[in-house]
Amino acid sequence: MGGMPDAGPSVDTLISVFDAAAPLNFLSGHGDRADPVVALTFGVLLVSVAVVAIITLLLGAAIWRRPGIAAQPPGTRLSLEPAAGGQRWIGIGVGVSAFVLLLSVLWTMQVLATVASPAAPAALTIEITGHQWWWQVRYLSDDPARAFVTANEISIPAGRPVRFRLIGADVIHSFWVPALFGKTDLIPGQINTTWLEARRPGVYSGQCTEYCGVEHAHMGFSVIALPEQEFTAWWDRQLRSPAESDAAPASAGNIAFTTHCGSCHAVRGTPSAGILGPDLSHLMTRRTLAAGTLPNDSANLVRFIADPQAAKPGSMMPRPDISARELADIRAYLATLN
Repeated sequence: MGGMPDAGPSVDTLISVFDAAAPLNFLSGHGDRADPVVALTFGVLLVSVAVVAIITLLLGAAIWRRPGIAAQPPGTRLSLEPAAGGQRWIGIGVGVSAFVLLLSVLWTMQVLATVASPAAPAALTIEITGHQWWWQVRYLSDDPARAFVTANEISIPAGRPVRFRLIGADVIHSFWVPALFGKTDLIPGQINTTWLEARRPGVYSGQCTEYCGVEHAHMGFSVIALPEQEFTAWWDRQLRSPAESDAAPASAGNIAFTTHCGSCHAVRGTPSAGILGPDLSHLMTRRTLAAGTLPNDSANLVRFIADPQAAKPGSMMPRPDISARELADIRAYLATLN
């Protein structure tokens, strides 16, 4: 209960990305947009290391070889004579520095032009809305019947560019998946766009990187790149309403959930249609709860429902006024949302 269902992505698919799942790893790229940025990062890093090394060597040489100055009688005025060859060293330093800076600027401009748009048309458009402190994920389609909403985990087809519309619901957030692309802000009243591409299937960690309140550090998300056929099957599965259970605890839990939680959360195909909190349709196919704060299992589900403020202080979800029996029934109901 609370684990990944059999119909979800296979374990081999999720771990085949090698080190891309490492938290916020920006030193290796796994897509056409990330690769040029990683190369530029290492290039600038090498230039910086070279500058520090050269300055250290020159300073050490100057200290080691400083000319001796004979003591002069009191009141004697010392003549100021520039050291021979000093102007030449300044000219060489300025020339080399200007040349390296020019190359860096040209390289940076070339990278910006390369990552501005994908080489191929985007496979789909996803609308991301940043909330304090979770991510609403809306999959857009020309056919309104094939559009749907989920939260905190973003599935995409591997090897295909994906376009994102970014919206800030309350304050400024920043959307970042370092293994796939750079940071883009989500600003209230403004729609920003970006794109990414994951070269191979796997799980890529993301994070809000603009301080947005007390739970900023617990506003994570995942991008899950799936093979094309698995992604299509996943999309079709998301469009279906979760199957209703006739078991007594789950049936009672459906009623309790609608009564206590349905005004904030939505479950597709049920009277629960709230928009203030994450859509919980197919909740049990997700890997984490509360935007990456807790692993999605039965114990953490009960813990978060019973006292959200203890698990994620400052979150907008209040502590519900429910009995222990209602809590158990709601847990049983949520466990059916596969």
